[in-house]
Amino acid sequence: MDNQNKECSGPAIALAFLGGAIVGAVAGILFAPKSGKETRRAIKSYADQTEEEIIEKAKDVRAALDQTIERGKHFVAEKKADVEAAVKAGKEAMKEKMEQCCG
Repeated sequence: MDNQNKECSGPAIALAFLGGAIVGAVAGILFAPKSGKETRRAIKSYADQTEEEIIEKAKDVRAALDQTIERGKHFVAEKKADVEAAVKAGKEAMKEKMEQCCG
């Protein structure tokens, strides 16, 4: 009973929708009043169109992923510089205190 309130993830919903759309389209083509040759041609056309759409979506996803990776690299570089500056300042402050104390 606890599983009734679980939310599905966005990708899972999108995949289920895409799967349902494909099954529906194939069923519609197979049950349409066409000859076997026409049906095969329609299935091939649909498959080719779907392949092109998937390739375009993959390119978009790859571009977004590359952009995110670059932003991540820039963020890490900035934080690394901040940490290095803080460590350097800490060492200098420690050195000054040691000179004041023991010098």
